[in-house]
Amino acid sequence: MGTDLRGRQGDSPDRSSREWCAEALARLNAGRPDSALDAARRAADLDPSAEWAHRLISLAHERLGRDADAAPAAERAVELARGSWPARLRLASILRRVPGRWGDAVEHAALAAKFAPEEAGPEVMLGDLALLRGDHAAAERSYRAALATEPGHPQARVNLGLSLLRWDRPRPHHDPAWPVNPRDTSRARRALEVWSRQARLLVAVATVVIAAAALTGWGAQAELAGFAVPAVLVPLTVRQARRVGLWRYVRPMLRLDPWLGAHLVSAAVSVAAFAAWLLLAAVPALPAAFDPVWAGLAGIAVLGWPALAGVRALAEAWRGRPLRALAESARVQESERTARRNTGVTLWILLGRTWTVLVPLLGGALAVEPRAALAAVAVPYPMVRGYLRARHRGDGWLLAATALVVVSAVASAAGGLLGSAWAWRTGLGALAVAMAVFLARAARAWWRGGAGPWRSSLLMCDLPMGAEPSVPLGPEARRTFSYARGIVLSYADPLGPRVAGAVASVTSSGELRLIAETEAWDAIEADPRVAVFATDPLQRRFWVEVRGIAQADSDVLRITPKQVFLGEFPGRHQRRA
Repeated sequence: MGTDLRGRQGDSPDRSSREWCAEALARLNAGRPDSALDAARRAADLDPSAEWAHRLISLAHERLGRDADAAPAAERAVELARGSWPARLRLASILRRVPGRWGDAVEHAALAAKFAPEEAGPEVMLGDLALLRGDHAAAERSYRAALATEPGHPQARVNLGLSLLRWDRPRPHHDPAWPVNPRDTSRARRALEVWSRQARLLVAVATVVIAAAALTGWGAQAELAGFAVPAVLVPLTVRQARRVGLWRYVRPMLRLDPWLGAHLVSAAVSVAAFAAWLLLAAVPALPAAFDPVWAGLAGIAVLGWPALAGVRALAEAWRGRPLRALAESARVQESERTARRNTGVTLWILLGRTWTVLVPLLGGALAVEPRAALAAVAVPYPMVRGYLRARHRGDGWLLAATALVVVSAVASAAGGLLGSAWAWRTGLGALAVAMAVFLARAARAWWRGGAGPWRSSLLMCDLPMGAEPSVPLGPEARRTFSYARGIVLSYADPLGPRVAGAVASVTSSGELRLIAETEAWDAIEADPRVAVFATDPLQRRFWVEVRGIAQADSDVLRITPKQVFLGEFPGRHQRRA
């Protein structure tokens, strides 16, 4: 018989501890982390060397939001079983949330992938780590490698869709590898964002007020009052500059979050345009040739903010590959709530793309050649195809907006082909109503605090990792390795498989300690997957094979079992049976 990491087990001397571990895992799956923590602690008290119990303790703390308490338990599990890929995966999962430990998380995830290339979990973790740093290409490669191993892995499917959409993580300004708390960089970003918002709003309002006062005959007084705006900006700037604090991280933050830099530049340009506008207005007998310049400066001060918002919305709508993302998330949305949410947001992104194509196309057809509107019939095809493929249900707003855009394209094409004014009115009206539906849906989501039809509503799937049961050594295997005279170690060498003699002992935690020939060490460092074979010298009927991961520790090899096989040699006892 055999055991592996999915829970098949033989007769184990630490059965009571393993039973508590199984109970803790069941409680975690039932959404009871407090109770699961108690069960995992009881398992660790009964068998302090049980690394599975420490992994479950870490997982329970993580579910409770106690990352500081989860890390030591995960590190203890790695100490007890250095070759355990679930332990490495558990530690990587928690260290990615600890400031300054990102490099360690990547190292442990890479070791987990090296220890268990046949498992999807390590590749999913490597993909998550790449996705959280904005490396979408590396994340896509890792997720596809995971899906090649386990095609139905929900987390790999959902997060692959995010990588195809070029998803922005919740803190795009923060690099998780920085040894600084993300809350501190978020405060710095907030201060910069507030300053840009205050500056743009102040100069926009002042420009409108001064222009309105000039129409009523109070232009000179309003212009003099306008020179007080820079004086107001000075204390606002000093106040927000003090709140930034982490000035050495500002430049890297702007490099990671270019939209933050665009907002700051827009604010500075708006202030400069307002100051130049005031100076030109104060010049007596200004030549008429400067009137367009004066009006343009006022437009920059007033319309700079809405223009930047429009450019950002357009750029986000055309970022990524939503059709391919839909193909991935549609495979798991029936069983994964995050996938259903991301599918809905992706369909809204497709709708926004279609709308932004139809508006200039129909406007150009009206201005140049009405029959060119016939091309509008083909524009909604990708949107309709994605909607039908996703089989998304439950969002009537999305269905209504999609139908309106299709009606707009068909009616406008008919108007251009037949020259019907009513068809044109119907098409353009449906396009306008579709935008109204989008705005109403966005306002409803904003009011209720729910997921809106925008890119920031996309969520990353983050399922718990590292809860797989450990593989125990049964009493027959322990007895065999304790008394065996000849033990064979099999390992991979660049020239092919090799075998070597070894001397083994079994620890209380179920690890094998081997003393092997020195030429095996370099090969095992390159590929730590080994197999150890021994026979029972007392009964001379049983053989044991342990497949596991070997790690060097001083002058011995520590082997963490991944699979244990027991068998009987053929002989007279079988003939009698």
